[in-house]
Amino acid sequence: MTIRERLAGVADLWRTPMSVPATPLTRRQLNTETVLVLLLSLGASAIYSLLSIIRRLVVAAQTNTSLNQQSSSLNTSQAQQQWLDFIYQVVGIGLALVPAILVIHLLGREMTSATRYLGFDLTRPKFDLSLGALLAACIGIPGLALYVIARDLGFNTTVVASGLGDTWWSWPVLIASAAQNAIVEEVIMLGYLFTRWTQAGWRLPVVLITSAVVRGSYHLYQGFGGFLGNLIMGLVFGLVYLRVRRVLPMVVAHTILDTVAFVGYALLHNSVGWL
Repeated sequence: MTIRERLAGVADLWRTPMSVPATPLTRRQLNTETVLVLLLSLGASAIYSLLSIIRRLVVAAQTNTSLNQQSSSLNTSQAQQQWLDFIYQVVGIGLALVPAILVIHLLGREMTSATRYLGFDLTRPKFDLSLGALLAACIGIPGLALYVIARDLGFNTTVVASGLGDTWWSWPVLIASAAQNAIVEEVIMLGYLFTRWTQAGWRLPVVLITSAVVRGSYHLYQGFGGFLGNLIMGLVFGLVYLRVRRVLPMVVAHTILDTVAFVGYALLHNSVGWL
């Protein structure tokens, strides 16, 4: 396939309306529902991230420092006792999945199988795994480069991807945390929002760009590099979703990316200087 044919295929996505199931909800109800879902989940994270970057910029201005002299910590310990910390981590991961379960429930009231409609099932495992791995490879290396460049230029904080210490359960928890992030983000930002906003009459370019901007926004706590990198990832994932109409490949890709980031940091941060 030539480059012109590929570009024509992407252009067709804008001209062909996304096929979505009929809904008894009005446009106002659809928009209200999506706002409420976001405010209960990733939209709330976006608001807190915006406040976080404002606070970081104020600190940077007051202390005459750059963002890269501040750190953003992920997967932090919640208790001094290992057994209690483990329980905290497991409960936190479980509760964080509730918004994804909620949107599957909301869509499931209007169709036979919301998981099948979203492509969040095991009907095409080879396709989902292979495409997910390919996406992770294509996004992971440029994303890492963008992070390093943005941090070195002072536009991004130093991300501490794991603060769980050296415990027997740290790796399983980090992998589970990566999968939880992937499930919540891709099920909501792609499957649910693309469906609801299309049902509400939004044009596909607006759906794609708005979803990507929200995705970037809830990573602002990391700095402007985190925002830009995740916005680009949102655009790529959105285009792929429109083409394949399955969220599971993006869940796989996202899980791989976060697992490499979380576990890789835990393994290498003491021996690799640029981490």
